[in-house]
Amino acid sequence: MRRRVFAGLTLLMILLLATPSSFGWGENGERMIVDKAVDTLPDEMRPFFQANRQFLVQHVTDPVESEARNPAEQRNSFIQLDRYGQFPFAALPRSYTAAVTKFGKRTLESHGLLPWQVGLYSQKLTDALRAHNWDDAKLSAAILAHYVAAAHDPFKSTMNSDGALSNQPGVDERFGSGLVDHYQRFFFLKPNEAAFIRDPTDHAFDMSLSAHSWLENILLADRRAHEGLSGYKDDYYDRFYAQAGAVLIRQLSDASTDVGSYWMTAWINAGRPQLPAY
Repeated sequence: MRRRVFAGLTLLMILLLATPSSFGWGENGERMIVDKAVDTLPDEMRPFFQANRQFLVQHVTDPVESEARNPAEQRNSFIQLDRYGQFPFAALPRSYTAAVTKFGKRTLESHGLLPWQVGLYSQKLTDALRAHNWDDAKLSAAILAHYVAAAHDPFKSTMNSDGALSNQPGVDERFGSGLVDHYQRFFFLKPNEAAFIRDPTDHAFDMSLSAHSWLENILLADRRAHEGLSGYKDDYYDRFYAQAGAVLIRQLSDASTDVGSYWMTAWINAGRPQLPAY
């Protein structure tokens, strides 16, 4: 009996260590993305989202709390694209049904479901707006924003999710949380105006691919920033920001643009309902 319990605990620890961390950007990064996304919206939508800005900023991190209660839900916040061959990973069908047929549900879940989760919550927001269910719409908009933001995090697109495979453990937190926490007062996000997204799931794959393309640049910047240093203190972060700060700001800004675009797309697909100003 003890052996079975010990084996079970060992397996659980292995699974937890192999699972990407819940936060990529960190709370500050996600909330910054959502806050700026409100400003990308057209005039017909902005009063509703402006009135609920604080709600959206507060609840964008709800999925992280859900993942803490049920670690299996973490599969929705990442996709390990490099499990499927070489960039641009054409072996992986973007249709969930086709992907399940080709690889099996268990494989997809173990390698992450992020783009399909974006598509799912895009539809949930559309349905809530169409039904004039404003409370559900607010919550779905916040949760959708979490997954859209995750799709812009390079470390949510790879099996090297925490840098351990390149002997750089913790680089994901240093990039997504450390740089934001150190320098957010010194940079400004510049998202574009929201634009209609023809296929929400397909676009989510494009976001993840774009994020993945920055991975090697960030890993190289981390290695160079740490040369000759024994720890990860202010001197390291100054070097890291000098080399990777532009990528950080670009990804955060693009995430804000896409969050606003997904919100607007759901509203358009719902028939452009009149939104309340509360």
